[in-house]
Amino acid sequence: MDLDAVTDELYGLPPGDFTATRDQRAKAARSAGDRELAERIRRLRRPTLAAWASNLLVRRRPEEAERLLQLGEALRRAHRDLDGGQLKALSAQQNQLTFALARQADQLTAEAGHRIGEGARQEVQETLHAVLADPEAAAEWAKGRLAKPLSAPVGFPAPSGGQPAPRPASLRAAAGTGEVADLDTARTRRREQQERLARARQQAADAERALQGRQEELARAEEKQSRAERDRQQAEERVTELSRQLKHAESDKRRAREAARKARDHTRRADRDLREARRRAKDAAAHARELAGDGRREA
Repeated sequence: MDLDAVTDELYGLPPGDFTATRDQRAKAARSAGDRELAERIRRLRRPTLAAWASNLLVRRRPEEAERLLQLGEALRRAHRDLDGGQLKALSAQQNQLTFALARQADQLTAEAGHRIGEGARQEVQETLHAVLADPEAAAEWAKGRLAKPLSAPVGFPAPSGGQPAPRPASLRAAAGTGEVADLDTARTRRREQQERLARARQQAADAERALQGRQEELARAEEKQSRAERDRQQAEERVTELSRQLKHAESDKRRAREAARKARDHTRRADRDLREARRRAKDAAAHARELAGDGRREA
């Protein structure tokens, strides 16, 4: 997980899903031990509806977004050079493109289930004008990560009216079957590119979810390993203590056996001495009786 990937994911979500997903990503970063990343994720701001619609344009309509960026470069150059003729020609393109993109933004948000109102649509148009006028705004918009709409600097010519300028008659007359075929081909390529982009983003989102799952699984495994290590250490300490007690018990056992053997030997000697003493006492008594009988006979 890194801040760039999380930011890209979050600002592609509908505003209603932003906060819960952001908090989940921040929690996952904390669980992974990256508190600094978690705090930076937590500071990401939920986009307004206009900012989200602008982000959708960049993400879902990359070719039109690139056209707007190129038109902005040409307009700024003509504005710097005070090229009135070029400004007039480019202004017609500006009107057409900003109107078409604002309409596409409305359509994209409706398809996502969150149609924007008139106020938000106006902010989308102001953002598109800022992209044309300011290269820094253009670079920020091109990332597809706006949290709020942009404003154009004062002094840059704004689009005239809210409708696209009519196509020149010469271009209408030149339009034919070949142009329609080229347009269909371009639309097919654009649709295929958008589908590939959508699949790639879905795969990236799936991979991110899988990564988060693996990180959570790793955190649980590490915690389990930590508990097992503590249990192992305690068991080893207990075994060491029991081994010490066993050694003392074995020593006590040997001393007790030696004491018992000595006590048995002493008992046997005492028994022999007792029998010997009884035999002597018996002999002495018999001798005394003999002497007493001899004395009576002499008397």
